[in-house]
Amino acid sequence: MNSELEKESLTNSFHGLVVVDAKSQKTIYDNHGDNYFTPASNTKIVTFYTGVKLLPKNIPTLKYAVANDTLFIEGTGDPSWLQPHLKDSTAVHWLKNQGAIALYTKNSEELRFGPGWAWEDYDTYFSPEKTTIPLYGNVATISNAGKLEVAPSFFLDSTEVRENPFRRDELTNHFYIAPTEQDTLEVPFITSDSLTKQLLERVLQKKIALVDHFPNTPKETLYGMETDSIFKQMLFKSDNFLAEQLLMASSSMLSDTLGTQRAITYMLEHDLADLEQQPRWVDGSGLSRYNLFTPRSFVQILQKLYAEVPEERLFGIFPMWGPTGTVEKWEDPSTEPFLFAKSGSFGNNYNLSGYIKTKKGKLLIFSFMNNHFKVPSSEIRKTMYSVLKELHLNY
Repeated sequence: MNSELEKESLTNSFHGLVVVDAKSQKTIYDNHGDNYFTPASNTKIVTFYTGVKLLPKNIPTLKYAVANDTLFIEGTGDPSWLQPHLKDSTAVHWLKNQGAIALYTKNSEELRFGPGWAWEDYDTYFSPEKTTIPLYGNVATISNAGKLEVAPSFFLDSTEVRENPFRRDELTNHFYIAPTEQDTLEVPFITSDSLTKQLLERVLQKKIALVDHFPNTPKETLYGMETDSIFKQMLFKSDNFLAEQLLMASSSMLSDTLGTQRAITYMLEHDLADLEQQPRWVDGSGLSRYNLFTPRSFVQILQKLYAEVPEERLFGIFPMWGPTGTVEKWEDPSTEPFLFAKSGSFGNNYNLSGYIKTKKGKLLIFSFMNNHFKVPSSEIRKTMYSVLKELHLNY
């Protein structure tokens, strides 16, 4: 394994690898395990663990109270409302059967973007804004195969078919798709209280009121889809929006005020207080380069998940990973699936943390972090796969 770690693809960059036996908790290998790295989407592992600790089997989708014959509602951050892939409509169906509705949106201390996010990503699918009641994943889904189609249809009149270097104007909800574009685009829209109200009115087919207060009365909670389905989509697709909103939803279990930092602080003071190296953790998705974690910390968190989540459930949620990255179908015909891991990448960084099932029936927990390389990430992935396959075959 040392020879693999000395390959040219890993020179002139930083890499760390920790491998631990899940049963005995014996450290098998530790190279720079206590050094801090930028984790990118490996951060979603910590978001997943936060959700496991704080969220119930079905996600809290709405909080409500009745006063003066009016149903007052506020969001919990649940990302599944009409989201393009999850398409949950639990709250929508329930609200259609209610009388007068008043919408309260001021129960959050979040900004629309996370700390350290790149401003120029405003029109990219991986950077939707954060809201208390996100609708449609806070993206406009646009296709132009034969005819222009936009969901929600609210944005159809503000979508233009023409060549443009951007997919949306920076400061307005005006969208573009090229005449030759074959893919379906998911483009974040600019959120606002009034837009949330309008989109809800359209789908509910009735007027609702936007209010600046919530009655001083006990709140009830409406629960939505199974949280594990959201976890799985987040990890497999590395969905930044789901990760951010899951942290907000987790904070709804701690406070009436939604806040990513509330969930982070709680976890660092409680379930993650025993990490050997305390991280700098600022968002749910890993989009921010402010995040700093060590390989040892990820292994400790993965150990907690393995100890606290039944194996069948855990490996039903965790994605498989192969030499080309996250895979739906195992690609290496020479082995059975043996890698269940979450990758994390952005420019010049590629990390992977998870579990290795060995030929001898053992389970290894690992975190392999690589930062600041200039070679193609495909070379890094090949080297990583070679190292991890050696562990699978020989341990």
